[in-house]
Amino acid sequence: MAGALPRSPLAPDHFPDLPVIKGVRFATASAGVKYKGRTDVMLAVLDPGTTVAGVFTRSKTRSAPVRDCQAKLGTDPSQAAAILVNSGNSNAFTGHYGQTSVTEIVSAVSNITAAPQSRVYTASTGVIGEPLPHDRIVAKLGELNAGLDETALEAAAAAIMTTDTFPKGAGAEVTIDGKTVKIAGIAKGSGMIAPDMATMLVYIFTDAQVEQAALQAQLAEICNCSFNCITVDSDTSTSDSLMLCATGASGVDATGNAEFAQALEGVMMDLAHQVVRDGEGATKFVEIQVTGAVSDAEAKTHGMAIANSPLVKTAIAGEDPNWGRVVMAIGKSGAEADRDRLSISFGDVLVAEKGWVSPTYKEEDGAAQMKQDEITIKVDLGLGDGTATVWTCDLTHQYISINADYRS
Repeated sequence: MAGALPRSPLAPDHFPDLPVIKGVRFATASAGVKYKGRTDVMLAVLDPGTTVAGVFTRSKTRSAPVRDCQAKLGTDPSQAAAILVNSGNSNAFTGHYGQTSVTEIVSAVSNITAAPQSRVYTASTGVIGEPLPHDRIVAKLGELNAGLDETALEAAAAAIMTTDTFPKGAGAEVTIDGKTVKIAGIAKGSGMIAPDMATMLVYIFTDAQVEQAALQAQLAEICNCSFNCITVDSDTSTSDSLMLCATGASGVDATGNAEFAQALEGVMMDLAHQVVRDGEGATKFVEIQVTGAVSDAEAKTHGMAIANSPLVKTAIAGEDPNWGRVVMAIGKSGAEADRDRLSISFGDVLVAEKGWVSPTYKEEDGAAQMKQDEITIKVDLGLGDGTATVWTCDLTHQYISINADYRS
């Protein structure tokens, strides 16, 4: 289905030139899991010594691949590792068949790559509730293993797409102790996007050396201000997986290094924003800045209430500066608010303050802001020092069309 959808108007002009990460190689194949005439399986093989961290959906109905990956984090990094991803079928809500598919794929990948089964991680994304035809994937492993290439990250990004309209990638280089450390990542995600974490698969690779516990803590912390601050439609997937792999090939120890953390955050933020820009049917990229809340947590609660409101999102789609819908979303969020201390701006245009429309506000100024491809909504609660920024997109009829036809 991904190939039939027009490219998002918010998409970047091209896939970025990503740094090559020594210690990891990629390959893709067409297994016909669901899609015809396109790649739908990706294999990554990582050298011995690679540390692996991950964060996953907290859905109570999470898939068998997610549960398997969660159980394997923190295993001995001295041996090789492998990641196998398929698109088109999520292998979720498939009873005991789900774990059978994971077991068969893990065993076959281990046999062909020499990575122990405890270091083989799988992920599946696509339709829920249909048994995964894992035999089609296993049949392609020989081809995948023979085609492994350290420069094939863009192809890997394309192979994991579902309703995505463009492959997503981001990278960075940072100098530590006079040596260059590289980071490169890919993501998929377009719909069923909400914190914890989204219908997302994200794979980030670095040639830095980072101790596993430190890598895990760093990943979780940055995820909270990036992927857990985006929403397209408020729905949390069964299959979210974000994995960060440090091969150590650069010989540079980046454990606890601030410059490395900043570069990693930049890559993760870039990928998170690309997911929103590819929101199903999206035509507007929306940043919501909340200040003056009782706490950062309450600021985020307000921000997500605005970002997830169908009324706010459809007003944005219609380029209607309906600030009353923002007021409504704040009032229903459950976090503390005071009508008479509240102010709202669209971009630099002050719309409402002190419980009423601003005396300087002109409807045409608000409408001009809504016509932009990128829109900023600013809310100040006037209650404290809590702040948060979240990102979303508009809600258009195309979202309905895509999801009404998703399984056909």
